[in-house]
Amino acid sequence: MKNNFKRRDFISSASSATLGALAAGYPHTPAAAKIRENSLNSTADTVIVLWMAGGMASTDTFDPKRYVPYEKGMDPNRVLSTFPAVDTVVDGLKFTEGLEKIGQVMDRGTLIKTYNAADLGFILHSRHQYHWHTAYEPPLTVAAPHIGSWVSRTLGPLNPDLPAFIDIGQTFDSGEKESLKAFHTSGFLGSEYAPFFLVEPDQAVEAVKPPEGMSDARFAKRYKEYKKLLANSPIQQHGSEYQKESLLKSIDNAHRLLSSPKARKAFDLSLESKESYETYKVGGRFGLGCLLAKRLTEAGARFIEVTHGYYPFKYWDTHDNGHTRMRELKAMIDAPIAQLVLDLEKSNLLDRTLIVVASEFSRDMMMEGKPEKRVKDQVNVPTRIDGLQHYGMHRHFTGAGSVLLFGGGIKKGFVYGETADERPCTTIKDPINTQQLHSTIYRALGIPHDHHYNVEQRPFYVTPDGVTEPVMDLFG
Repeated sequence: MKNNFKRRDFISSASSATLGALAAGYPHTPAAAKIRENSLNSTADTVIVLWMAGGMASTDTFDPKRYVPYEKGMDPNRVLSTFPAVDTVVDGLKFTEGLEKIGQVMDRGTLIKTYNAADLGFILHSRHQYHWHTAYEPPLTVAAPHIGSWVSRTLGPLNPDLPAFIDIGQTFDSGEKESLKAFHTSGFLGSEYAPFFLVEPDQAVEAVKPPEGMSDARFAKRYKEYKKLLANSPIQQHGSEYQKESLLKSIDNAHRLLSSPKARKAFDLSLESKESYETYKVGGRFGLGCLLAKRLTEAGARFIEVTHGYYPFKYWDTHDNGHTRMRELKAMIDAPIAQLVLDLEKSNLLDRTLIVVASEFSRDMMMEGKPEKRVKDQVNVPTRIDGLQHYGMHRHFTGAGSVLLFGGGIKKGFVYGETADERPCTTIKDPINTQQLHSTIYRALGIPHDHHYNVEQRPFYVTPDGVTEPVMDLFG
C-alpha cells in the first residue's frame, strides 16, 4: 500500500489531521513527576537543529569513500566520493574536502555514520522530512507535533519573553508547501506551542517590533481589540475549548515578545561585531540563521531550527550537477557551523546546548532506497558521464546517512557506527533510526522516552511505540 502512496494523498491526509487537531481536547500527561525526576539528569537545556533539507550525500560530506575524480566518458558505477578526503582534528576521522573548519571542531562532538531513514515506499522528500521531524510515519489521523513543539509543551520556555520554538529559514512558497506545513505544526498540543517563523535572519528584528510610529498605548489597545475579534472568529466556533484557549495564549505570547525591548535585542544581528557577522554571512541565509541561533541561545531560547528551506531540485536536492553544487553547499555551511560551536563554547553554553546537523536521508549515484529495500528509480543516470552535470549524487539513499552532534552531554571526538567502503555504502554496524535519534535528543533534555499526552482517551507518545530508548553510547 505504501508503494502506491502519492504526494496528493499525503497532502489530503495531512490536511484532515490538521483539521482534527482543532477539535482535540486537553492533552494531559500523567508523567509530570517523571519529567521532574529526569530533568535532574538532563545534559542540555537548548536544542539547535541545523537542517540540510533535500538529502545530504554522506559520501560527499562526512563519510568519504574512495575518491574518483571526474573523467569524461567515465562509468557512473565507479563514482563513490567526488571529493578527496581530508584530515580532521580527530585522529583517524576524515571528512571530504571543503569541510575543514567543521573538521577542526570535531573534538567537541560526535559523528553518527549510520542514520537509517525509514522505508516509506516511493520516496518523497516531504514524507521523510515529516517522519524526521515528528518520528511518526505519515499518513496519520492525528496531527503529530513537530519535535520542537513537544519540547516547547513539555519544558516550556527558558526565557518567558522568547518563543520556546523558533524556526529560521523555512518558507512555504515551493510546489510542496502544503506537505511542508503538515509537520511544521504543534498538532494537537495547541497553537501556543507552534513554531515562530523567521524566514530572513537579517530581517528578524523587524518581525518582533510593533508597527513603526505606533505608541505603546495604541499598540496595547489594538492587541485587546484583536483578541476580541479572534475570540469571535469562525475558527474559534469550531475548535475545542482547549484549542480556543491555546490560540488566544499564542496571541498573548506574541504580544509579550513585541513588548519586550530586551528580548528584541536577541533578534538584532546589527548588534554583532563586523567580524562575527562576516564570518557567518559567507553561508548566506543559512549562515546568518546560525548567527541568529547563537544570539537566541544566549538569550534563553529552548528549541531552534535553522534550514536553507526545502525547494525541489535546489540546495541539497542534488539530482544534477551534484559535484558542483556540493562544493557551493559545503562553502555555505562549513564556517557558520564551526563558528557556532566555537561561539557557544566561548560563552560557556555549548555544554548545555545540543547541536544536531542532519538531513532526511543521504544520496548515491546509482541506488534508490537501500539494498534490501530498493524502490523505483526517479532519476535516469546515463550509462557514461560525458559532462560535470552528471558527476555527483543523483538518487535518494536511505541505507546510511550522516548526523553530527555537538555539546549537550554528547561524547567528544567520537564516531558511532560503520558503513561499507564500496557500493552499496550501507550500514554494516550500529544503525540508528529516527525514533532512536528523537529519544536521544529527548534524553539530553531530561524528557523520558515513554513520555506522552493522553488525547481523546488514548496515549500519544513522543515516539510512536513509547518503548524506543535513547542511544546511551552517544553520551559522554
